[in-house]
Amino acid sequence: MSAEELEKRIEVLEREVEVLKHQLKKGKDKEQPWYDRVSGMFKDDPIFDEIVERGRLYRESLRPHSRQRNKTTSICL
Repeated sequence: MSAEELEKRIEVLEREVEVLKHQLKKGKDKEQPWYDRVSGMFKDDPIFDEIVERGRLYRESLRPHSRQRNKTTSICL
């Protein structure tokens, strides 16, 4: 491949890179963070509330069982 052909290919690639950079910058300006897009997605959804409750119960089942503390007794240090 001649030097002239390489220069033409490089020019084409540089233009394409500039177009891609512009598109990427344009897309980032409008794009919300992922957590804003999903925030509130399951608000007032009883099925999701059930999933959360079952997850809590499962995590509690993994904890070692300890004696129940008497809630009326306070500990003084």
